[in-house]
Amino acid sequence: MITLNINGKEEQLDAPEDMPILWALRDIVHLTGTKFGCGMAQCGACTVHLDGQPIRSCITPVAAAAGKKITTIEDIHNDKVGQAVQEAWGEVDVVQCGYCQSGQIMAATALLTANKNPTDADIDAAMSGNICRCGTYPRIRAAIHEAASKLA
Repeated sequence: MITLNINGKEEQLDAPEDMPILWALRDIVHLTGTKFGCGMAQCGACTVHLDGQPIRSCITPVAAAAGKKITTIEDIHNDKVGQAVQEAWGEVDVVQCGYCQSGQIMAATALLTANKNPTDADIDAAMSGNICRCGTYPRIRAAIHEAASKLA
């Protein structure tokens, strides 16, 4: 058994310590907003926050999260930055197919938490590990700028 703090709740999981956080979230806790993309930490669809930092949950074992706080897309609206990002995503109409968007939102929230007024270059650097097969990158960038404006 391992205890994880997921979205502010202590969860007792019967999971091997090397199980990726992604599968613990999806298969044991039934939080399916975090998506499986590549399984190799290259696409960003599985991005969650671990103590406020974006991580790739597909390769991070649950043992690495013991004693830390995991935040998923299901709870990001409880963070003022996350809420602003989600609102901007809707206003700018970012989503096309939507598959990558939970990871995109998690990465954007981490960026704006660390950098309240990012440049295009800052956004491109922070978001470079998150792939959108639909190519909504210009709208993602615009939404991040919109969220930054809301938070200013």
